[in-house]
Amino acid sequence: MKIVVATEKPFAAEAVQKIKQVIDNAGFEFLLLEKYTDKSQLLDAVKEANAIIIRSDIIDAEVLDAAKNLKIVVRAGAGYDNVNLEAATAHNVVVMNTPGQNSNAVAELALAMMVYSARNFFDGSSGSELSGKKLGIHAYGNVGRNVARIAKGFGMEIYAYDAFYPVEAIEKDGVKALASAEELYLTCQYVSLHIPATAETKNSINYALLEKMPKKAVLINTARQEVINEAELVKIMEDRPDFKYLTDVTPKNDAEMKEKFPKRYFSTPKKMGAQTSEANNNAGIAAANQIVDFFKTGNTKFQVNR
Repeated sequence: MKIVVATEKPFAAEAVQKIKQVIDNAGFEFLLLEKYTDKSQLLDAVKEANAIIIRSDIIDAEVLDAAKNLKIVVRAGAGYDNVNLEAATAHNVVVMNTPGQNSNAVAELALAMMVYSARNFFDGSSGSELSGKKLGIHAYGNVGRNVARIAKGFGMEIYAYDAFYPVEAIEKDGVKALASAEELYLTCQYVSLHIPATAETKNSINYALLEKMPKKAVLINTARQEVINEAELVKIMEDRPDFKYLTDVTPKNDAEMKEKFPKRYFSTPKKMGAQTSEANNNAGIAAANQIVDFFKTGNTKFQVNR
């Protein structure tokens, strides 16, 4: 079996060595393609591949056509919208993610953004504290649960809304479950977004929802750019001088946001949620182990296409 690790943005060197060790120990062949600059390099690398490990790399129909022996693609991370699931299914290729492996890293970044906002972007002026503030977690998955865990240490009041997560499980964590997204935004000064980009969620974070937030509202986005209605976000920030937006996914209107709201808007220079050595190791090793398990036992536990 030939396992290709194809990462335009490479794993940390330590993670690469650990991934290679898992693959070598299984008796499989390891091939590394990193920092590639042209899609043709990816197409060439996957020609004989039986499995591919990726990060934010695009796996589309063209790549799948080139990889005649491909059986499985694993995205090292939670999101997988960079893989064409329909095309993968048509090619009889299993697609998996590695849920939970980057969760603590993303959660820590979300809390760091809250602190950065509360202290006025560290501009030297008097800020505020997170203690006692109401935090709403929109989607209570792996990242959301870690955000709740960390926020407890700051003394925040924590609320959550998730249409698919049991209320009992949320409240077992000491988090107040709310019945709707509208109630979450109406209740909480801080809202941390963790929803995926789906047909239902794209552009769903809009003016009608954001205008419900209390005074000195802060929206934190470490999820997906597509879930934000960017034109309506601009409008709410124009209408409400107290509103702040901090994001780990650069919006299309980044230049406009920087120009209009320099003291109320912040975007990381690139997506940084999973950019820790620990997350690198965790997600990469999990991807390698899932591939080995798939070939040796047929385990498809984390499959995201059917």
